[in-house]
Amino acid sequence: MRNFWLYKAQILAARLRRRSPFFWLSRYTGDLTFFAMIGLPFATLGLLFHFAYTHHVQVQLAQQRHTDLSCLAHNIYFEARGESIDGQQAVAEVTLNRVSSKRFPDDVCGVVHEQRWDSIRKRYVGAFSWTELDSLRRPKGMPWEQATIVAVAAYDSGEASAVPGALFYHADRITPRWSIEKRLVAEIGNHKFYE
Repeated sequence: MRNFWLYKAQILAARLRRRSPFFWLSRYTGDLTFFAMIGLPFATLGLLFHFAYTHHVQVQLAQQRHTDLSCLAHNIYFEARGESIDGQQAVAEVTLNRVSSKRFPDDVCGVVHEQRWDSIRKRYVGAFSWTELDSLRRPKGMPWEQATIVAVAAYDSGEASAVPGALFYHADRITPRWSIEKRLVAEIGNHKFYE
């Protein structure tokens, strides 16, 4: 029975080969060469789709990186532009720690612009105070350049952090009620950082 199906497959291959526009190329070769030639256009199309998809993914990653860096730099600028480099780095780390945490959105812009319901104020409030303001001046000058440099360094860095595990911070001139329940990680500049 097995030989019967093998014989049928050989006859089918021979018939297809004779009807093929590539018959003149495969007339004196075996079935393997014929089927390899038939598969060549499909393999070529597969490679084209693979390279197009790979390029598309790379473009998406580059766009996502640009968007993430813009949101991170804005957060550093509006939250800590008057702070030292260490203070700005700590604010960037808190933002990126939130991205890594399951308790917060999984992208930088989602974390920066997240709003949660505040039962005391009876409204949604931003995680970062500057996101609630209606009109903000466009970032510019040396503070903006520094915030951008800090954002790139924090985003691309794999170094040990100054505020490991910190997910919250506040200015040292205030004492929010939530800070009592959190563990203080560091005090840098005018901010206190908590886990």
